[in-house]
Amino acid sequence: MQTMKSRFLRLAISSLVAGMAGLSALQAQAADLNVCAGENEMPFSNAKKEGFENTLAELVGKSLNRKVNFVYWKDARYTVRDHLDQNKCDLIMGVDSSDPRVLKTEPYYRSSYIFITREDRGIDISSWNDDLLKERNFRIGVLPDSPGKVMLLQINRFDDMFDYFAEKQRYQSTRNKYVKVDPEEVMNDVASSYIHAAMLWAPEVARYIKKSPVPLKVEVVKDDAKKANGQKVPMHYSVAMGVRKDDVALQQALNKVITEKRSDIEAILRAEGIPLLPVSSQ
Repeated sequence: MQTMKSRFLRLAISSLVAGMAGLSALQAQAADLNVCAGENEMPFSNAKKEGFENTLAELVGKSLNRKVNFVYWKDARYTVRDHLDQNKCDLIMGVDSSDPRVLKTEPYYRSSYIFITREDRGIDISSWNDDLLKERNFRIGVLPDSPGKVMLLQINRFDDMFDYFAEKQRYQSTRNKYVKVDPEEVMNDVASSYIHAAMLWAPEVARYIKKSPVPLKVEVVKDDAKKANGQKVPMHYSVAMGVRKDDVALQQALNKVITEKRSDIEAILRAEGIPLLPVSSQ
């Protein structure tokens, strides 16, 4: 009988030790924050941690008292499926606040697409309703699969700009393939007068505008663009952080960081040169 009691005691102790070891492992795992990031997606992130999203992620990790590890991807299309959903990372910075693939935080900033022109050309555009954009000899650069491409189709300007877009894509098809077009290159085409204007997402080009040796004029695009059928084409977007759909605890912790560190977050974004619009809650 005593032997049986001793056996049960040993089993109980073993189970307790195993449970504590498991808890310690979970605590150790929670000590790190694995962040999905582009390996070469400047100015957002790169492997050298030079992007402003690298900086924002480090701020988040410090606020949560968790070490940040960057898990780099090369193809943006599969970040959620192949990294976040596979538990290779816990957090994606800079997701559209309407992205249905992830559980989103409250927006931590809101910004816009911008028109970029040379200051010395005296070009005045602020809306896709401006007549100048409809003139065939006015060359404007946009990125593939962007609201700019949608609007060029709406005003019948896509075909006459097709050669430029094909050149920027190195004459590669974007069908079922991620073809990266460097926004800085499009901006530089404005600076060199190769094109008259560009419409780009402000956060992707703000730092390059600041460094341009040629003074450039920046105009926030009015959020009044519509398709011919009246459907709105947004030009202003709220940006959130994304986590796995079942990771409510991390979402709530991040929301707290966004609230408490709002001024620090905005300081990083303003230093980048990003125009910030008022943020409204989801």
